[in-house]
Amino acid sequence: QVQLRESGGGSVQAGGSLRLTCATSGIITSVFNPTTVNWYRQAPGEQRELVAQITRAGSEIYADSVKDRFTISKDYAKKKVYLQMNGLKPDDAGIYYCNGRFYNRDYWGTGTQVTVSS
Repeated sequence: QVQLRESGGGSVQAGGSLRLTCATSGIITSVFNPTTVNWYRQAPGEQRELVAQITRAGSEIYADSVKDRFTISKDYAKKKVYLQMNGLKPDDAGIYYCNGRFYNRDYWGTGTQVTVSS
């Protein structure tokens, strides 16, 4: 069974850092490696937004609001995806989700909470 699970969220003060992890299971290497993986976030009362993406070619795409502060990466050996978040701002708060399409189906984790205090 395919499963995505986020971890690493927490509460930090503005300017702090967190590294989120998306651990996957049930995905063979030949499927995991070329698959685009995304990080989304959703703040209270707001729509879910794409914040970072890493494509099959290894290209990284970021929302303008997080560009130069967040970095997405994949560990192919561990089949994990990371989101390094630096210089966190109160507007970065919300629930962060990882997402990917494996075996012709979209999968989502259940999210990890990020809180940023001013």
